Amino acid sequence: MLLGIFGIALLILGSMTTWWAVPWIGFLAWLAHEAWFSDHFFYSAQSDYRYRLQHCSAIDLSLHGDKLTTTEEIPCGETWILELGIQSDWRSLFLDPYVEIQGIRFDFEHAARGKRYLNIGNHAEVLSTEGLSFRAKYCRLSAPIRLSVFDNPEFSQRRLMIVAPHADDAELAAFNLYRKTNEVLIVTVTRGEIEADHYTRLGLTVSQAAKLKGRLRSWDSIAIPLWGGRTQEDCLQLGYFCMQLQSMKNAPDSAFGSLVSTETDTRNARRWNRLALPSDHSGQPTWGNLIADLAALIEEFKPEVILTPHPQRDPHPDHVASTQAVQEVVRQGQWKPDSFLFYTNHLHDNDRWPMGPAGAGITLPPAFDDNGPEAFWSLPTDEEGRIDKAMALAMQHDLTPRQPLKKRLRRWLQTHLADRRWPSTGENEFFRKAVRSHELFYVRKTDEFLSQSIQKK
Repeated sequence: MLLGIFGIALLILGSMTTWWAVPWIGFLAWLAHEAWFSDHFFYSAQSDYRYRLQHCSAIDLSLHGDKLTTTEEIPCGETWILELGIQSDWRSLFLDPYVEIQGIRFDFEHAARGKRYLNIGNHAEVLSTEGLSFRAKYCRLSAPIRLSVFDNPEFSQRRLMIVAPHADDAELAAFNLYRKTNEVLIVTVTRGEIEADHYTRLGLTVSQAAKLKGRLRSWDSIAIPLWGGRTQEDCLQLGYFCMQLQSMKNAPDSAFGSLVSTETDTRNARRWNRLALPSDHSGQPTWGNLIADLAALIEEFKPEVILTPHPQRDPHPDHVASTQAVQEVVRQGQWKPDSFLFYTNHLHDNDRWPMGPAGAGITLPPAFDDNGPEAFWSLPTDEEGRIDKAMALAMQHDLTPRQPLKKRLRRWLQTHLADRRWPSTGENEFFRKAVRSHELFYVRKTDEFLSQSIQKK
């Protein structure tokens, strides 16, 4: 990789004395951009991440050679978040800096500098006896190094309701969680019919392609959880329409049909549901009907834990509106879950998070504003679980189309010049981002969540 960097630099210098220098330099500048500078980070990689961690115990660690050690008593808890400083060297302009802790790799932004938080998993016995193994590449650590330990209930043993705005959200965020949980209800809010150009290759109009995609993804929402050991009875499709939830919220009594398929009835996506829903009598896609449907499901299922998109960290409009709807229902309803878990499948300002290859660890996402104190719960995934999760993603119709030529060319350049790797399980970025050493969730008490106001950013 470094030889490639030096080779390009020599070509640029050598071309400066020739008549065709301008187009040649332009081509090399494009190549360098695609290989090293095309990441979409809308913040400075030299900034500290800002988190206020709550409901945890913390101890200080020291770095001795290739070991992280402590003289303090190690708190009890299943979720370990390591806070440390990163100082990247010049090579990180071209190659992703990373550290390995107990064999788990954590990648950072090019030229990263500042405070970061790593979800390292529980290694109490190793830390207390010999220390955690540590290796840094293209960077070094800076003090302080602090370990925060969260002692949560075993959420996988609680009655769990998952709110998935789209057909793949439950699998992306929580496939290994729902496959381990005894009682689960997976509620998919929309049919996922937009951005259906892929299906026009079948000779369909845009409207027909959207209808087909909506049918396929509605099927995905019911069928794919079976791969994770769920039953059809564990899954419900509500059949509302993509990118219309915020409009529904703003005009609660108005119906908002599909933006692309001309459909206006939610019932044609509900044919596999085991339960009747309050809005089945009308099929109108209104906010009032969505609230009634969710309220009936929560009162029927009585979840102890609800998993839904993070109300501030995940900016997708359908994700924000889905969590707003859940909050409204629980505020008004009789049944109150014990806790909420939140996930982030999309970010405001970093399109590569979690960074690094599939199977690697997860850092906490970039955060520079104060959304209040946060707590976390982490579920380890073994190799079998990671493979099964990747196969669940490979069944998702929205994640299987071939990537555009530009992206495939960029990946080829980054493979050979930036030492990046993508999994063989699928081309979509979520095969890299979602299949990790752990599934990571934010934890919030119900009364704390209900007291907050959710605003779309």
